[in-house]
Amino acid sequence: MAQTLLSVLPFTLHILPAVSDPRATYESRLATHRTEAATLRARERTISIARIVLFAIAVIIAIAHFSGWIAIPIAGFIALMVAHDRTITRRRRSEAAARFCERGIERLSSQWQGKGVTGSGYAAEHHPFAADLDLFGKGSLYEWLCIAATSAGRATLANWLLHPGQATAAEGYERQEAVGELRGLIELREEIAIAAAEVAHDVEEAKLDEWSRAETLLARRGERIAAIVITALTTAALIAGVPSLVTRFVNATNPGTMPQISPLWSLPLLVMIVVVSFFARSMSARVAQVVGAVERREPALALLAGLLSVLERQTFASRRLVALRGRLERNGVTASHQIERLRKLVALLDARRNQFFAPLALLLLWSTHIAFAIERWRVESGAEIVAWISTIAEIEALLSLASFAFEHPTFVMPEIVEGDALFDGDAVGHPLIPDDRRVANDVSIGGELRLLIVSGSNMSGKSTLLRAIGVNTLLALAGAPVCAARLRVSPMAVGASISLNDSLQEGASRFYAEILRIRDILRMTPPLLFLLDEVLGGTNSHDRRIGAAAIVRSLAARGAIGLATTHDLALAQIADELAPRAANVHFEDRIEDGRVIFDYKKRPGVVTKSNALELMRAVGIEV
Repeated sequence: MAQTLLSVLPFTLHILPAVSDPRATYESRLATHRTEAATLRARERTISIARIVLFAIAVIIAIAHFSGWIAIPIAGFIALMVAHDRTITRRRRSEAAARFCERGIERLSSQWQGKGVTGSGYAAEHHPFAADLDLFGKGSLYEWLCIAATSAGRATLANWLLHPGQATAAEGYERQEAVGELRGLIELREEIAIAAAEVAHDVEEAKLDEWSRAETLLARRGERIAAIVITALTTAALIAGVPSLVTRFVNATNPGTMPQISPLWSLPLLVMIVVVSFFARSMSARVAQVVGAVERREPALALLAGLLSVLERQTFASRRLVALRGRLERNGVTASHQIERLRKLVALLDARRNQFFAPLALLLLWSTHIAFAIERWRVESGAEIVAWISTIAEIEALLSLASFAFEHPTFVMPEIVEGDALFDGDAVGHPLIPDDRRVANDVSIGGELRLLIVSGSNMSGKSTLLRAIGVNTLLALAGAPVCAARLRVSPMAVGASISLNDSLQEGASRFYAEILRIRDILRMTPPLLFLLDEVLGGTNSHDRRIGAAAIVRSLAARGAIGLATTHDLALAQIADELAPRAANVHFEDRIEDGRVIFDYKKRPGVVTKSNALELMRAVGIEV
């Protein structure tokens, strides 16, 4: 018997109350963001005009009577430049927040198809259920769910959906608890979505993960000690030699004004200049590589630090979010502060470009010492960059599920149980079907009952039932609410044969593609949920009945649960042969005024009539 974890988990699942009207919330926030954006656009225009006026005043002063008064319009112009940049940043963030709310309204209005992330590249061509359950692509479950901006966040959400059997019940409950906490925090979801969108492209282009794992170029302790010693000797030579050089210069220009100092004092400085030159040349290639690599990535690191700081400011209660927040801190130092230390080193590098400091920077091996410090930072903190990005990715995935929960207050959090394969739900519906057209059905498979044979005519609702069960299983095990009044489900793999087609590229018929898929499903490790639509429909009735019976009998014997649909009534006898481990259910339809009417309600037993001939006559085919 499957045992619920509610009684044994070391924490209590706290789910915030659902917002009763998510659309009204989005519309209210959208109006606020649009008003703010309009105000900021007007401020931008005002600042631009003021800058032009101040520039004109400065020009007039310069031409008419150049004086110190010109500093006033110049100072004002510079201040307005700073204010203008800040205003643009705020306006763009307001517009991004407005787009976030617009996307939410589109999802609630069923106008989101084709406007989001389709995730088409995440599933392999022969994945056991992705295509069958419309997981990816335009109008897919993934496009509906995903609000992640970073590629890592999108991949994390896709991985949760692609591998439902990998998460334990405890992990599922931790995700549920996190989703429940994040569901009501629309401002946080909005802020992270905006911040992540700002950093996503730059962080991915910078390939920070590759840089953090790259070979250490300046790891030799002897070289570092040599650089310190050389710099110390050079500094001493400078202190001793510069007065000698100054004295000689003064004596040369005004003899007799100062006592002569021996030129030998400048000899150590000349020697150190030669030593520095040779040492710097021996290190130059590696130093240039280290400096160039970090300077190219510094802008992306700055953006990443900004996103991390948003998360670091949060205080969470759920175990999962507390653990994720803890990954952004080491020995009391937050990730953003660790990045800030590196950015300060990069800022010090800029000093070498100053024409007055550049000669001294060369003598003191300025770039070499900073390159050593950068490599030391990369050794100590660089490896954590991957963990930081992974943390952001998981939070983005949770935020996607939380947004889904926020937008569907009538959906319920399922009960995830360990043990044998189980799917036990009341009023289970397909979440992608709009509320006004969705028909829900009770479905219970598990325990003694391992198989439901679903009969009925085409378009009566058989395939939709399979997809509803499959999609809700994926949502439940990812940590999201489900389209049901109640659901108990166990972590299990999923295999489906629903949307298979002929393949011209592979030279395979639909029947051959189907038996290959069924072979793959038979090889999957239980616990397993299988969903077979029109099983072996591409062959004759005799072979289909024998083959289908062998397949479902084998799956049931291995501890799998599932459904197999058919409109061939001969296959319904399989359930009688396997009873009580199998049962028949069916969908009905009727002809009214030449039209087929479906109610999409599942009923017990085998369908007793077929409307195929009546339907053919209704469309004008004489039979």
